[in-house]
This record gives sequence, C-alpha cells and structure tokens, in this order.
Amino acid sequence: MEPGGSVPATKSGGDLNEWGRNETKDERADRKWSDLIQEVRVAQTGVQILFGFLLTVVFQQKYATLEDTDKTIYIVTVVLGAATTGALIGPVSLHRVVAGRRIKTEAVEWASRMTFVGLVLLLATMSSSLLLVLRVATHNAAVPWIVTGVVAWYLLCWVVVPLWTLHRHTE
Repeated sequence: MEPGGSVPATKSGGDLNEWGRNETKDERADRKWSDLIQEVRVAQTGVQILFGFLLTVVFQQKYATLEDTDKTIYIVTVVLGAATTGALIGPVSLHRVVAGRRIKTEAVEWASRMTFVGLVLLLATMSSSLLLVLRVATHNAAVPWIVTGVVAWYLLCWVVVPLWTLHRHTE
C-alpha cells in the first residue's frame, strides 16, 4: 500500500494489480469514490436523524428539570452530533469543490479520512446519547455498565469483526 492508504496503480499492459483488478488509477479512484459515498449515505442518514432529535430536546419542558450533569452530557452530545454531521457531509463538499480538477485519487483519500473521523465521532455521539437517555429514563446506577456493554458491541461490530476478517482473509 502507498502512503495514505492508496492502492498502487495498475501495472502497464493490462495486468492485474496486486488486488486482482484490471483497472487504471482513475478507474480505481472512481470505484473507491462510489464505494465510499455508499458507505457515507448509510452513516449520514442515521446521524442526521439523531442530530435532528437532539436539537429538539432543549425545547422540551423536561429539559429544565434535568440535573446539571445531564445538561452537560446533552451539550457534549449535541456538539459531538454537529461534529459528526460535519465530518460525514465533508466528503460531499470536498467532491463538489474538486470535481473535474483531476485529483480524484487525493479527494478519495481525504474523503476516506473524513469518513473515518465521522465514524469515530458517530460512536461517541451514539454512546453519549445512550448515556443521556438511560440516565434520564432510569436513574439507575447500572447505566454506565449498560452503555459500556453497548460501546463494546459497537467496537466488536465496527472494528473487531472487520479487522478479524481482514486478517483472516488476506495475506
């Protein structure tokens, strides 16, 4: 792999590259862009719904009765939601600005980085949202343990299984 996670260009003469694909650098960038945008669409939808919901909470009567700790968790969660939204919409803006400038490979690399940051922020946003909702709903001392269990599940699904698959099925 080249610096920044990019894939080496296809060898001349139409040979397959080391990933078994017969594609040019531009074709590979187009494919990777298409794949990335499909992934971002999934994450964006969930984040936009969650963020929209979070923005309405402060206008509910119950908000005034929240403990200071819960209000702090809420504010942190809203800021995380805003940052997540920015990171996951960033690739679209990047594409609009650089489209037609013959730098798609670099755009794909940067969009991929933004998407990764967005997913990390999404993990934090979802975790903090869950913490807030469970604290307000239950006032139970087990809430941090429940949230920890859910975060562990997210990490298993989002990190451990993909890395295990990568390790097991690649040389």
